Amino acid sequence: MQALETALIDDAVARGKHRTYVQIPTAAGRESEKRLGYWRELGAEQGRRIGVETHFLPIYDRAAADDPALVQIVHDAGLVYLSGGDPNYLADTLRDSAVGRAIEAHWRSGGALAGCSAGAMVMGALVPRFRLSSGSTATEGLNLVPPLRVIPHFNRLFSFAFSGFAAGEVAVGIEDLTALVRRSGDDAWRVEGRGAVHVLSGPPRAKLHVGEEIRF
Repeated sequence: MQALETALIDDAVARGKHRTYVQIPTAAGRESEKRLGYWRELGAEQGRRIGVETHFLPIYDRAAADDPALVQIVHDAGLVYLSGGDPNYLADTLRDSAVGRAIEAHWRSGGALAGCSAGAMVMGALVPRFRLSSGSTATEGLNLVPPLRVIPHFNRLFSFAFSGFAAGEVAVGIEDLTALVRRSGDDAWRVEGRGAVHVLSGPPRAKLHVGEEIRF
């Protein structure tokens, strides 16, 4: 993944972004200081590996998500990364916030955007939910890639049932250490990493391996 992240940042820099990596840990905002420290160090280590300046933005609640001082940092970044935790809390905190709007503007203006676990789950119009989870109302996502509904850790969660898929949506199960990537200017999504991506709903259904591409 290191080479991939470097390539994505290079693409963003070519479009006027800074050579910076911004980590947004909002999904873990209600977790312990120890867990927040874990995400902070994970991001810092990745920044060192790919040789870029790293910013860990302490956006743990709605007040921070509306902090104007953080908006420009997000917009100018080469890569914005949404880390893991609670996808519902992440979506509810960033949706329609100043930072949430900055993330969308950053991405649509040529920046690279990535998410792991909860960070990937909020990219679509709705956040996937377990069929047996409490509550009947689906959480609205950030609506950045509306047709996609992402289920992470699929090699560990495939035995669980998920609900709430709407007509026209494409649900994808992404295994650990695997990414589904679309480069700017390309209409194809490519599997990168070590595992597979499973297309679970919406045509065409498939199991895609590293290097294979799909268009939705």
